[in-house]
Amino acid sequence: MCLYLEIKPSHKLKSKTLPLLFFFFISIQLYAQELLPFVENYSKSDYQGDNQIWNVAQGNDDAMYFANNHYLLRYNGVKWEKYLLPNKTIIRSIMVDGDKIYSGSYKEFGYWNRKDGKMNYVSISKGNKVFDENENEEIWKIFKFEDKIYFQSFNILFIYDGKFIKKVKLPFLISYCFIVDKQLLIASVENGVFRMKNSKVEKIKGWGVLENNVIHSIEKYKNRTYIFTKKNGVYIEEKGILSPWKNPLNETLKTANVNVAKFINNNKLVIGTASQGIYVLDLKTDSYKNINRNNVLMNNSILSIGLDKENDLWLGLDNGIAHIEVNSAISIFSDNSGVLGSVYSVATTDKGYLMASNHGVFKYENRQFTSVPSMHGQAWNISKINNKYLIGHNEGTFIYENGTFSKLNDKNGGWNLTKSNIDNSYLQATYSGITIYNDGNDLTKKVDIVGLLKPIKYIAQNKKNEIWAADNYRGLYRIQLNENDETVAVENVSQRNKIANDFGVKIFEFRTEILFLIHNSWYTYNSITNQLEMNELFNSNFRNISDIVAIDNNHFMVLKEGLLYPIYADGNKFVWSSIQEKYYKGKIINDNLKIFKNKDRYLLNLDDGFISLQLANNAKKDQKIRIEAFNNENLIDDQSKIKYNSELSINVISGIYGAEKPSLFYKIDESSDFIRIKEGMIVLNNLDNGNHILNIYNHDGLEFTKVSSFGFTVSKPWYFSFWMVLLYFCLVGAILYVYYKWNKMRYAQKLELREEELKHQKKILEIELKAENELNSQEYEKHILELELQSKSSEVAGKSLSIAKQSEMIEKIQGILESETDFNKLKSEIKKAIKINAVNKHEWETFESNLNQIHNEFIINLNKKFPNLTSKDIKLCIYLKMNLTSKEIAPMMNISFRGVELHRYRLRKKLNLVQDDNLSKFLLLI
Repeated sequence: MCLYLEIKPSHKLKSKTLPLLFFFFISIQLYAQELLPFVENYSKSDYQGDNQIWNVAQGNDDAMYFANNHYLLRYNGVKWEKYLLPNKTIIRSIMVDGDKIYSGSYKEFGYWNRKDGKMNYVSISKGNKVFDENENEEIWKIFKFEDKIYFQSFNILFIYDGKFIKKVKLPFLISYCFIVDKQLLIASVENGVFRMKNSKVEKIKGWGVLENNVIHSIEKYKNRTYIFTKKNGVYIEEKGILSPWKNPLNETLKTANVNVAKFINNNKLVIGTASQGIYVLDLKTDSYKNINRNNVLMNNSILSIGLDKENDLWLGLDNGIAHIEVNSAISIFSDNSGVLGSVYSVATTDKGYLMASNHGVFKYENRQFTSVPSMHGQAWNISKINNKYLIGHNEGTFIYENGTFSKLNDKNGGWNLTKSNIDNSYLQATYSGITIYNDGNDLTKKVDIVGLLKPIKYIAQNKKNEIWAADNYRGLYRIQLNENDETVAVENVSQRNKIANDFGVKIFEFRTEILFLIHNSWYTYNSITNQLEMNELFNSNFRNISDIVAIDNNHFMVLKEGLLYPIYADGNKFVWSSIQEKYYKGKIINDNLKIFKNKDRYLLNLDDGFISLQLANNAKKDQKIRIEAFNNENLIDDQSKIKYNSELSINVISGIYGAEKPSLFYKIDESSDFIRIKEGMIVLNNLDNGNHILNIYNHDGLEFTKVSSFGFTVSKPWYFSFWMVLLYFCLVGAILYVYYKWNKMRYAQKLELREEELKHQKKILEIELKAENELNSQEYEKHILELELQSKSSEVAGKSLSIAKQSEMIEKIQGILESETDFNKLKSEIKKAIKINAVNKHEWETFESNLNQIHNEFIINLNKKFPNLTSKDIKLCIYLKMNLTSKEIAPMMNISFRGVELHRYRLRKKLNLVQDDNLSKFLLLI
């Protein structure tokens, strides 16, 4: 049960009993925590197999092979595969020889080889009658000795020379066989250890103490032979003398039950037990680490040990598989209980480690993990100054020296501490500004900067009387001081330079220069122009990083797109390397990344602990990347063709499982985007038909280096295949032919209909034309009649007017003649009557207006044809059209008869009439 109590920074306990009890339980619970190699666990849900892993080996193809009860498991770092024997019996042992994977089972042994992306089994024992019917033998170990393959059961050796099988039955029950100093040693269960020569066995003298012991391993190391018994610990044979191993761990091993043991590189001994997990001993220092269920393993029963080409361990467990990177430069301190919390800073001490977390300050010394009682709550930073450790805490700043803690000041929230590049002073960023410790030897000498009471996160100084500070939220400040560290001026540089987005400014010291990371861009300050300027070197190398932390003058680390990259600065050239995400995935504390350097190791804080690593400025290694592509679960070769709309599953295999595993990306064709390969698997769907090329790149954080490629062709979809296209052409041809025939028939029908229609229309047209002609003739006759009527009307009107006036005048004269006798008066009255009865001007105007209206169309046509006619000419034409004589026209035009004739003569010329042309008839036709 996990006892967890969160104590807030502002909380003060009234009783000392509760915290003492709390820290006592923490110490008991976390006693087993220590710095361990990185461990990857694989459960049944990963490999989909059985529980026990009886044997582990790495093949020449770099894949790892496992004997897993009914299955042979294969893992290439990307994909798990499992295979059954034809007789489906339990596989107890495997051994690699060349491209063959030998396996031993119940009354069966043979080998596996890989073809077309699958493992194929070839039986050696089948058909050779090597097993008697009454024998129930299982092959528990396979080894190679003197170019022969040995298959070992518990009382028989089957020796295979590539053609024939020799069977050697032993007179006693054995545990295992071992090859030591080019000798084949056989460990019996009850009778001790024997040596085999020429198929004969002889007991090794002086090893009688090993009788009645089950021996699980015999190893030779530095002229010493180590014998590992199951229940009686380890014995060592040196110079013919066999004695118990004089190591404190030996007593522990007697109760833990040793199952397997192996010496590995770097003077390490690995011992797997049945109940206590695995012990990794460093024979140089006589120290050891116990890796078990209490820290990282899934269970404590170790059945088998294997090594890969990186000299890292693979453990076969009673339930599962573990990969332990004992040869990696990376170690992990991890707390899975939650008591430690998120670690914000870590430092090494003479006895262990000191950690600042959101739950307080913790110590790990002498394999004991404890919490500092007086320093619970949020702790931010640990910095080593000479032999002291300055700890920035939510409730102030503390000093750790000689195993004791004391409070230095009460200023809350010491985020970061930076050494000045000017003198021996230190600058501390806190919740409420900056504190300067003027003397590293005497930290009590301190000054608080006034004028900037803000939560400051990052600070730096490389010029006297000038300090740079970054607000925790937004803003970059330049603080100017006098000789007494008194504030002269505080300037918001980011706002003065009109940088709109100045949230989360980071200050980074590179050698003697101070750089500012503002909104993914790098700036330096020009003291002459008092302006921020883009830094070309860092902007070209470190754009779009989210965090950066200095290590020393030539080393720093960046966090880019969730990945950590250590950087080595060689002059103005930056050498990138990468740290695999598996070590810190989901555990980085954003904006609070810190690194503590201790000799050649670096400590990096994480959510639940920290990483210890070594940085090497090694040149890039050429890594061979293999590609296995599967289409519909079938392995395909480079430049193969796959069906359209089928899935292509690509395994990108590096053959590396540990810290040197590369960070790989891929691109399809001419795509501009590099896509990260997660867990070595690429799955491609919905590809266009045609040729494609997949390029694999190794990425060091800065450059993409092409390491492999794979080409393939996606077939055209079935509906674009040759036969389908041919079918389409046939169908289109048939449709066009049918359409042509149908259209031709329709056309013929249309022609017939058109002819009938034309005939019908012709008849209709003839009828219409006839009717129209008749109508036109009628209209013409009507028009002629109307013209004649108008002419007659005009004529009648004129004559009526003339007759009326003449009648009126005659009546008037008769009246005068009857009434008057005087001749002179009579004469005068007659003249007066004639004058009175003459047509007056108004009457003539009305007459002429009516006349023009009646002959309007005639006048218009006449003007169009003869525009040079005068109004008198037109008036004469009207009278002539009315068929009036010259005598009748003369009074109407108020001219003489002779004048009318002369006017008619002139009119004929204007109308271009010859002598024979009748003027009146000509005018009637207009």
